[in-house]
Amino acid sequence: MTHNNFRKILLVDDDQDLLEQNKTLLESRGFNVLTAESGEDGYKLFLKERPDAAILDLIMEQMDSGFVLSYRIKKTEHGKNIPLFILTSATYETGFKFDASTEEEKEWIKCDGILNKPVVVDELLMKLENFRLTEEK
Repeated sequence: MTHNNFRKILLVDDDQDLLEQNKTLLESRGFNVLTAESGEDGYKLFLKERPDAAILDLIMEQMDSGFVLSYRIKKTEHGKNIPLFILTSATYETGFKFDASTEEEKEWIKCDGILNKPVVVDELLMKLENFRLTEEK
């Protein structure tokens, strides 16, 4: 599996320990990882660096910070063309399973997929590859 199209990944999470852990995991797979600890800092970094993909924590400053940041990114021309995943532990905490597998869910949530914490790097790589293959059609 290749991930050459997604060299630079924006990772936004307010939990510094998880941010560093996920950054290390992704860097071990050859990615250049940009990090931010808030939705606002993440958006500024997105605009400045134009990453190839983004992974955003769902709950940061507010309960919906990840959704808000995802919406802001996907409204930009660059954001419309990159894979964006929301990372959450809400499934474990609430029992409610977020999903973005249908076009309607992706449109409503403004993301290309949901990843549950802790990040499984192979699952992320598979989602990136699936995004790339879908875009090539």
